[in-house]
Amino acid sequence: MSTVEVPMQQAASSAPQSDAPHGTRSADRAFRAILTMFGLTVLAIPALMVLELVRSSRLAIDKFGLGFLTGRVWDPAREEFGALPFIYGTVVTSLIAIAIAVPVSLGLAIFLSDLAPHRFRKPLGFMVELLAAIPSVVYGFWGIAVLRPWLRDSVEPVIIKYFGYIPLFEGPPLGFGMFAAGVILAIMIVPTITSVSREVMQAVPQLHREAAVGLGACAWDTIRYAVLPSARSGIIGAIILGLNRALGETMAVTMMIGNVPKVSASIFHPGYSMASVIANEFVEATSDMYVSALSKVALLLFGVALLLNLFARWLVSSTKSKLEKRA
Repeated sequence: MSTVEVPMQQAASSAPQSDAPHGTRSADRAFRAILTMFGLTVLAIPALMVLELVRSSRLAIDKFGLGFLTGRVWDPAREEFGALPFIYGTVVTSLIAIAIAVPVSLGLAIFLSDLAPHRFRKPLGFMVELLAAIPSVVYGFWGIAVLRPWLRDSVEPVIIKYFGYIPLFEGPPLGFGMFAAGVILAIMIVPTITSVSREVMQAVPQLHREAAVGLGACAWDTIRYAVLPSARSGIIGAIILGLNRALGETMAVTMMIGNVPKVSASIFHPGYSMASVIANEFVEATSDMYVSALSKVALLLFGVALLLNLFARWLVSSTKSKLEKRA
């Protein structure tokens, strides 16, 4: 082969190679632009939602101001709107749900992460997480058919008999109301708190457990002194995530709470929640002020849920990163 043919062949072979990186770079830029657009869309949707809620609630904001949060009257006929009964019902049912769900969820998380036999951990964890996939309306139907009669005939009469002198537990056993809504919410948020708490506990380095066992700690002492302190922030984040879901739950609460816009001291009395009033009355809203008041309730609910969600996510991620560094 002559010396002239060699450079020509090298030039011919190098020509396609110079085009390939250019095409690859163009494809990478297009792919990055598409993904960036998707990411910006995710950020734009909540922003647009907030802007629309603010615009829709402008009439109520201008007329009622901060008094909207403390007003007890909800009278669409006279266009008098106060959100305190809905805020109160949402807070009370959510606190009842947290009080019931947190001990159960932490017990399940500890059992699944440290005490359950290895061959049972995945099936049991899957069954717990499966509860989160059940639709809310199914929980509500089950609550009306099963939970309400049980509370009315077995649970509430006993509580009223022994603690009825306390205003918190006075009243007839109806089977529906804020207590019933809190119980159904507790069942619904158990999978969320359990899953996140279990994930955080499993992120605790195994060396911590082995060190505790080496010092003579029993199973409970190992969990108490080696696992729970390291996972404390993540568990708090899991509880806040569960509280976030309880705040925004609609159908099951609507079917169990009684839907009465009244502030009552007793948890056995009917109540109302922010999510329920939006779901029940938005279709019936005929005046601009009525729609604006419901939009203001939705804006308040959106803001509380968003802040709690962001705070919980930060707690969980910071705890996992700290535990991973220790490992």
